[in-house]
Amino acid sequence: MKKTVLSLSVLALTALLGSAYAAEISIACGAVGDELKFCQTGAAAWAKKTGNTVKVVQSPNLTNDRLGLYQQSLAAKSSDIDVYQLDVVWPGLLGQHFIDLKPFFTKEEIAAHFPRIISNNTIGNKLVAIPWFTDAGLLYYRTDLLKKYGITAAPKTWEELQAAALKVQDGERKAGNAGFQGFVFQGKNYEGLTCDALEWVFSYGGGTIVDPSGKVTINNPKAVAALKAAASWVKNISPEGVTTYGEEDARGIFQAGNAAFMRNWPYAWSLGQKDGSKVQGMIGVVPLPKGGADGQNAATLGGWQLGVSKYSKNQKIAADLVKYLAGPEEQKRRAIEGSYNPTIASLYKDADILKAAPFFGSLYDVFTNAVARPSSPTKGKYNQVSNAFASSVHDVLTGKNTAETALSSLATQLERIKGRRWQ
Repeated sequence: MKKTVLSLSVLALTALLGSAYAAEISIACGAVGDELKFCQTGAAAWAKKTGNTVKVVQSPNLTNDRLGLYQQSLAAKSSDIDVYQLDVVWPGLLGQHFIDLKPFFTKEEIAAHFPRIISNNTIGNKLVAIPWFTDAGLLYYRTDLLKKYGITAAPKTWEELQAAALKVQDGERKAGNAGFQGFVFQGKNYEGLTCDALEWVFSYGGGTIVDPSGKVTINNPKAVAALKAAASWVKNISPEGVTTYGEEDARGIFQAGNAAFMRNWPYAWSLGQKDGSKVQGMIGVVPLPKGGADGQNAATLGGWQLGVSKYSKNQKIAADLVKYLAGPEEQKRRAIEGSYNPTIASLYKDADILKAAPFFGSLYDVFTNAVARPSSPTKGKYNQVSNAFASSVHDVLTGKNTAETALSSLATQLERIKGRRWQ
C-alpha cells in the first residue's frame, strides 16, 4: 500500500514539474504561398517532441508591412512574440532587439549553413538570427508553349525573353485566350520590386544601387538602359496591372495557365506542380536573363532567418524551437514538400530533395552567388534606400517619369538619406 502511494506521489510530482517547465512559445511567420502551413506543421512537430506549445502568429504577406509591424512590437519591448521570421536584409536594422544564438548551437552546426548568410546575420559578435531558408529570383516558363511555338530554348537575354513572350502571347490570344500574358513579375511599389529591379540593373552591368564602400552608384547609363527595357514590357508583354502585382499575384496568373514566363522565388515550383494546377508538369526553371549579350545573369538574394527576441520571457525554450526549425531534418522536409531552399549546403546533394526539386542541383550556383541588396553598406538606413529605389522604379514602369530623370533624382535623394555617412 505504501509503495502504491509513493508511486502515485512520484507521478504527481513529475506531472507538476512537467507542467511548470512547459511553455507556450509564439512565433511570427509569413503567409506567402504555403509558408504559414509549413511553419505551423514544423512548430507542431517540435511541440509534440518537447511538450511545449506553440502559438503561430500570421504576419502580413508584403515585407514592408511585416517590417512595420515588427518595428512597433520591438520598439514597445513586447514579449508577445518570442521568435521572429526575419528577411535577409533586416539583421542590421533590427539586430539590437535579438539575443545572440551562438550559445545554443555548436560551431559545427553553425558552419553547416552558407557562410555568407551567417556573416550577414552576425552583427558585431552576435549571431542575431539563424538561416531558415534562402531564396534567389528565378525565371519560370511554360515548356509546352515554347515547344508549341518553335522556341527551342529558354531565353538567355531580356531581349530574347521579350521576343519569345510576345510570340507566345500573340499565338495564345489568337487561339482564344484574350487575357493571356507574355511575362508577369513583381511590379508593385514594395520590397519585391526592389528585388526585381536590382536584378534588371545588375544584369545590365548597372551595379547594386549603392556599392560595398557606400558610394551611391545608381545614376549610370546601364541602369537607365535596364529600366527602359523593363518599362517597355508594360502593356506590351506584361499587363498594365503588373505594377500592382506581388509574388502571389504573379503566381496566380502563371499557375492558372495565363502567362508564358514568370519571375518568382523557388517556393512557386512546388505549388505549380500540385494537383489542380493548370501547369502541372509543364514548368521549366532557368536563371533570369542577362542584360544583353555582354550582360550577366543576376538573381537577388532573398531568404528568411529566425531570431529570438531579447524581450522574450522564455529565451532558452524559444531558441530550442529555432534550432529545430532551422535544423537539417526540418529543412529537408520543407525542401521536399514546399521547394524552400535549404541554407545547409550538404542538403543540395540529398537525393530525395533533388528528386522533388531538380533545379536545386542545376541552379546551385544561382543560389550561392545571388546578388545582395545593399543593406550592409547602408546599415540602419537600408529601408529608406529600398523605399526610394522602389518608388523611383515604379514611377518609370507606370510612365510617370523617364528612367533618366528618375535615377538622377534618386541619386540626389539617396545622398540626402546618407548624409555625412551611412549609420
